Order: sequence, then structure tokens, then C-alpha cells
Amino acid sequence: MEEDRLFIVFLAVAVVVLLARGLAGRLRVPDAIVLVLLGLAAGFVPALPAVVVPPEVVLLGFLPPLLYHAAFFTAPREARDDAVPIFALAFGLTTVTTVAVAATLHVLVPDVGWTAALAFGAAVSPTDPVAATAVMQRLGAPPRMVTILEGESLINDGAALTIFGLAVEALGTDFTVAHGAARVAQIVLGGVAYGLVVGIVVRRIRRWIGDPVSQIIVSLVTPYVAFIPADRFGASGVLATVVAGFSIGTHGEGFLQPASRLAGTTFWRILTFLLESALFVLLGLEIREIVRAPGGRTWGTVVAVALAVSAVAIGVRLLWQLGNGPLARLVPGGRRSRADLGPRERLVIGLGGMRGAISLAIALSLPVGLGNERGLLVLLAALVVLVTLVGQAPLLPLLLLRLGLIEPERRRTESMLARKAGLQAALARLDELAEEEDVDEQTAEAFRQMLELRLERVRYFLDREGGEGRRPPDSGRVRSELVRAQRARLQVLYRKGRIGAETLREIGRELDFEDPVAVRRPPS
Repeated sequence: MEEDRLFIVFLAVAVVVLLARGLAGRLRVPDAIVLVLLGLAAGFVPALPAVVVPPEVVLLGFLPPLLYHAAFFTAPREARDDAVPIFALAFGLTTVTTVAVAATLHVLVPDVGWTAALAFGAAVSPTDPVAATAVMQRLGAPPRMVTILEGESLINDGAALTIFGLAVEALGTDFTVAHGAARVAQIVLGGVAYGLVVGIVVRRIRRWIGDPVSQIIVSLVTPYVAFIPADRFGASGVLATVVAGFSIGTHGEGFLQPASRLAGTTFWRILTFLLESALFVLLGLEIREIVRAPGGRTWGTVVAVALAVSAVAIGVRLLWQLGNGPLARLVPGGRRSRADLGPRERLVIGLGGMRGAISLAIALSLPVGLGNERGLLVLLAALVVLVTLVGQAPLLPLLLLRLGLIEPERRRTESMLARKAGLQAALARLDELAEEEDVDEQTAEAFRQMLELRLERVRYFLDREGGEGRRPPDSGRVRSELVRAQRARLQVLYRKGRIGAETLREIGRELDFEDPVAVRRPPS
């Protein structure tokens, strides 16, 4: 029965999620690497049913929230400062990679027409920064490289999906250059304009909502409100979703309550992880039949084509990164944006261009009318994702160490300096309130002691070891032990009936924020 099939698929997704989280933590590798391996392996489990995912389910069910999440959490100032390298990668490199991959595929597999080859090239051209940035942030790489990779990935999704949409349109209709230019204008301008409107309307709505649950519901509906109408009226649903997410994310701090921000951040991290996990599992279940007869070709041919396409995608990116320095200086603002971005940084950014869930989502949305060629292209996209993730991600730590790009203490010192400035500002404001008699002296003194205690701890971190901001040995263990002691005491009070369950949960949530173990392992 269909209900049984759905239950088994949901169960498979849950098992893969749990295994991926556990294995990634033990192996200290990005979740995406384990997910792609387990997802593909799931397709070979006999008890799991074969699945054919309708393209519209992927387009409407997976892409909008994934794109919205990436846009919402973009750092606006950093992205603006590095606009030239980001746009050069997002538009220039995406277009060049699409054409190069399409040409390679057309030469190696002539039966795949140029239009289908371009659609496939657009599917594997956008990068997924999750694995690369996870490695970089864990090791303490310069934040500018992380910003460029994240900004590029946000914009190149729109560029790739625009090319993909045009190629899919051309599969069934006569397509002229004039028609193509008109459609590009309609897709881009319409998507951006509608996305701005959605962003403005949703921001105004959310200003009047204080309930965290209602805020989450609105945020979950927003990407679909941006994507579906724009797509139905011939504009780019992708650009509309990205623009709406970026607009709301960059103006959201002023009208969201702290509880809404905390709950929303946790919700979206979990949701995107589940969606990406489901994509990998669904891909594995779908390619089971393809693996038996991959488009009527031998496995040797398929693997050779996948390796050739992967080599072209990786090689074009490295050549672009290492060779576009002189060209970037000719662009207004290019010379300034290239400052401090030397050959070492460009090499790491070039190697950090891995493919992931977005490429799988685009490939799975190829029209069913392609027949056997669709199965071949989906399988090739999966292999390209596998090659780039498993092949490139393990090299990043070695390359960062070899090139001397690790700054392990920079982020901690930056955080402590920010905390110090914030606490000093709070103390100054408290003194003003006391002088204006807006607060009584006893209350002011209580808050003053609390703030000074926190400030003293921050100064201790900054002053230790010559101001390098290193954490004192075992300080995390001591804090964790103190939190554990408080939890144990709460449990005793609860068992004796001195406090209720609601109080137990409330104080337990506060202790979660103090526990260094919990802080080091946020949901992702």
C-alpha cells in the first residue's frame, strides 16, 4: 500500500539523519559527506522501495525553504564589501562552468542533445558551501573566504536555475535569441521585483506578531509565497525567494523578539538539515533502477563520463580563481575588493566549490519526458556531488594548514572584545539610569555586580597569555561541572515536590545556555 511505502521512506530518512549526525561527529567530517554516502547506500537496501520523485515536488517542496534559509542568514555588510568576487563567481563562473560541462557531456555522450546537456550543466554548476564552510569555521580560517563562498552560493543558485529553466523551456519549444533575451529580462526583473514586494509585506506583518510560534509559521510560509506565484507568472521563483529572504533577514533584528530569534534559528537549522537529508535519501532510492541500466550504457562509460565532468567543473573553477586577478582589477571596485585576497586564498576558494543538495534538487527536477536520458543525467549529477564532496572536502584542512591560513584564536578574541564593549556600554547606561533616578540604588547595585562579574570574566580571557584570548585550561570542564551540579539539585527539589515541572524546564533551558558543551554543539 502507498501508506506503507511512505512510512518506510520516512523511516529511512530518520535513520539516515541519526546515523549521519553520529558518524559526522565521531569522524569530525562535515555532515554533507556522510549524508551523500548514506543516501546513496540507502538505494541498495532491498527492503526499501524504489521511488520516483515528481520534478514539481522537488521544485516546490525542497528548493524554496533551502534558498530562503541561505538568503535570510547572509551577512549583508561582508557580502557588500566582497561584491565583486562574489558576483564574478556567481554569474561569470556559473555560466562558464555550465557551458564547459555541457560541451564535455555532449562530446562524450552525443545522444544527449545540447539543450539537455545545458540543463545538466546548470544543475551541477552551483556550489554548496555547507561542507567547505563547516571545515573552515571549525579550523579558524579567515572569515572573508567563508563570506565569499556563502555569498557566491546564494547568488549562483539563481543564475544556474535561470539557465536551467530556459534550457527546459527550449526542450519543448522553438527558442530564438530574441525570445531568450526577453525571457531572461522577464525572469530576472520579475523575480527581483516580486521578491522585494514580498519582503516588504512580510516585514510589516511580522512587526505586529510577538508570538514565536506564529513567527515561525510566517517564516515557513514566506518562501512558498515568494516562489510559487513568481514561478506561475513566468518570473524567477528562485530570485524572488532569495531577494525576499535577504530583505527580511537584513531588516529583521529590529522587530523580532529574542525568543522568536532563538526559536526561529533552531527551527530553520533543523528543517534545512532534514530537507537536505531527505534529498540524499530520495536520490538513493530513485537511482536504484537507474543503476541497473544507466541509460542503456555500461557502468564503465558512466563512471568515465562522471569523472570527466567532475574534472572539468573543478578545473574550470580553479583556473577561474587563479587567473581572473588581472581582469578583476578592471572592474569598478575590483582592485579594492581583491585586497588581501592572494593566490593562497583564491586556491582555497577554488577548491571549496563543492556540489550538494541544490544540485541534486535541480537534477531531480529534470522533466520526465527525457526518458532514459533523464535517469542518466540524474545519476551523473549524483556522482558529481559524490566526487566533489568526498574528493575535495578532506583536502581542505590539509590545504589550509599547509598554506598557513589557520587563525584559531581570532574568532574567540573578536567575540570577547565584542562582549567587553557591550558590557561596558550596559554599565554606562546603568549609571545614567541611576543618576536620573529611573532605578533605585539597590536594584542598580544588583545589576552592576552582575555586569561587572561578567566583564571581569571577559577581561580574564583577554588578559591571559598576553591578551591572545585563549581559554584557560579546563575552564570549560569547570563550567560544565557547575551546571551539572545545578541540574542535579533541581532534580532533587523536583522529586521532593518543592518545585513543579514547569519551573524545572524553565531553569533547565537557562542552564542550557550556560553549559559549554551545549554551546559547542548547536543544532545544524
